[in-house]
Amino acid sequence: MAVKLAPGEKVCVIGAGSSGIAACQVLNARGIPFDCFEKGSQVGGNWRYENDNEMSSAYRSLHINTSRNQMSYATFPMPDDYPDYPDHFQIARYFDAYVDHFGLRERISFRTEVERVEPGAEGGWEVTVAGADGERRTELYAAVLVANGHHWDPRWPEPPYPGSDQFEGEQIHVHHYREPDALRDKRVLVLGIGNSATDIAVEASRIASKTFLAMRRGAYVMPKYLGGKPTDEAASAVLTHFPLPVQRFVINRMLGLAAGDMTAYGLPEPDHKLLEAHPTVSAELLSRLGHGDIEVKPNIERFAGDRAVRFADGSEEEIDLVVYCTGYKITFPFFDPDLIAAEDNRLPLYRRVVSVEHPGLYFIGLIQPLGAIMPLAEAQAEWVGDLLQGRAALPPAAEMRKQIAAEERKMRKRYVASKRHTIQVDFHPYLRQIRKERKQGAKQAA
Repeated sequence: MAVKLAPGEKVCVIGAGSSGIAACQVLNARGIPFDCFEKGSQVGGNWRYENDNEMSSAYRSLHINTSRNQMSYATFPMPDDYPDYPDHFQIARYFDAYVDHFGLRERISFRTEVERVEPGAEGGWEVTVAGADGERRTELYAAVLVANGHHWDPRWPEPPYPGSDQFEGEQIHVHHYREPDALRDKRVLVLGIGNSATDIAVEASRIASKTFLAMRRGAYVMPKYLGGKPTDEAASAVLTHFPLPVQRFVINRMLGLAAGDMTAYGLPEPDHKLLEAHPTVSAELLSRLGHGDIEVKPNIERFAGDRAVRFADGSEEEIDLVVYCTGYKITFPFFDPDLIAAEDNRLPLYRRVVSVEHPGLYFIGLIQPLGAIMPLAEAQAEWVGDLLQGRAALPPAAEMRKQIAAEERKMRKRYVASKRHTIQVDFHPYLRQIRKERKQGAKQAA
């Protein structure tokens, strides 16, 4: 059942990143009392370069890979003078402007870490926080909106590659990569074929002495523009109303005209169909491959002593620096693992938001869309606002569990087996689903 706020009750928002501030905006606009706690001293979360909450994965050259029009909050579009694909400095300024426009900054407790969240003895949620001075306090909230992000706890290869503990070169996770000088004049191996991996490989190809890109499986590399438009605008929302095979056919044709066969660039042929894995978006990777500035390798087999790395095809290379682009773990350090834990990055939630077993616990932005998180987090927060104000109701718990199970089956059928795809959603269909949920919930509450 949904938790409707009684007079005097408050809501806790954990995190002031892109999803947390969206939740704050919705709660503030509706007059719902709330406290928001942010470990760092500024808003922006992952998009705040060198964020002093020590959780940002942004590197110096990072730009968004969805267009600004799709990434913008519905209530506060990005400035018209922003480029199609802004960098992280511009995105951070946009978030600053957002919180100042809506008067949210004074509502956020900065440099305050949420240490523990646990069920209250008589209902609600007890939240313990520690301020900048280290002083701890505990307060009871009727509901908690968790928006702590899912790109901050690096997942290293599991298990580690044989011999990695004896490797005499350097090994880092991309989470800790910041400046291109770390790549200069080195023989660099980037492991992965996601967006971060391609960014780092392209950057290395300009200043490293040699760049290798290794991967377990191939991928479809989407350009940032199709027909002169950002790719996510060229492949319009209308297309998502059609069955998946039709979407795949249309996008395949567009990709074929723009880039051709991935194997023509030396990449392995993908072992899955288009849209069965999160696509890689890069404006430069295919060009750098075509120019011979990046050499493609299969997966690492083992570290073979000194600085030697042996690959699955039996080849070996001397490597100075390995950059693991192997994803992130979904982690909630403030929950007792026996209460809430995302084992293998899986957390069963109704519509990716509602904890069925724990009334009053909601998750904002815990999704990996084919598109941007921000408008979806905004829509999620609006739905939660409906629930908190009694404007909408939830289905019975048994029905929610049934829907969660059905969604899990659909995910397993749709996507390749990977910890990366446990929270995957399609942008426009998911947005429509949340809007439909709000309408159905309003009828149930009437």
